[in-house]
Parts: sequence; structure tokens; C-alpha cells
Amino acid sequence: MKRIYGFGLALIILLVLSGCGQKVDYTVLEATITTPADEEAVALYKKQCISCHAVDLSGRVGPELLTAGVRLTDEELELVIREGGKGMPSYHKRLSDKEIDGLVQWLSKME
Repeated sequence: MKRIYGFGLALIILLVLSGCGQKVDYTVLEATITTPADEEAVALYKKQCISCHAVDLSGRVGPELLTAGVRLTDEELELVIREGGKGMPSYHKRLSDKEIDGLVQWLSKME
């Protein structure tokens, strides 16, 4: 049993260390900023969304968001963010209405 715990601990340490020192390229995200509101939305995306939707919006666990504005209406974007679904958690208790609206407005520009 100790061997299993030791292996698990070693694996966790290896995974943590493999992520250290890697520089994240925010070029795609920075290119989407055209207003101060966009800047706030990108900061929120980095904090809340990047782990599932990737730094370049290409998707990882969650779907790609590069074409979110074409595929979804503002109302659909808001509903998905607010209520979650298909594996995405609900954010209505984590984000304010203003933050959700900012993300919706920013994502609706993605074409």
C-alpha cells in the first residue's frame, strides 16, 4: 500500500514540476481586446475559463470558443455560462451579473 501512495505522490510531483517555468502565450486572447470591457472579460476568462477552453480558445475539456459568436446567440451564451450544462459547471453563484454579461459580450464577438 505504501508503494502505491509513494508512486501517486511521485506522479503528482512530476506533473506539478512539468508545468513550472512554462511561459503561457496569451497572443490570441490579447488580440481580442478592443475595449476596456474586453480587457475585463479576458482577465475573467484567464481566471475562470482557460483551464477548460484553452489559452487560445481552441478548447480542451470544453468546446472551442473561437466561433462562439457565430454558433450561439447572446441569450444562449448567457444561459450556458449561468446554468452550465454538458459537463460545464454553473457560474451563476461564482460570477456577478455584470461579469457574466461582460463575458457574453466578449464571446459574442468571436467569429
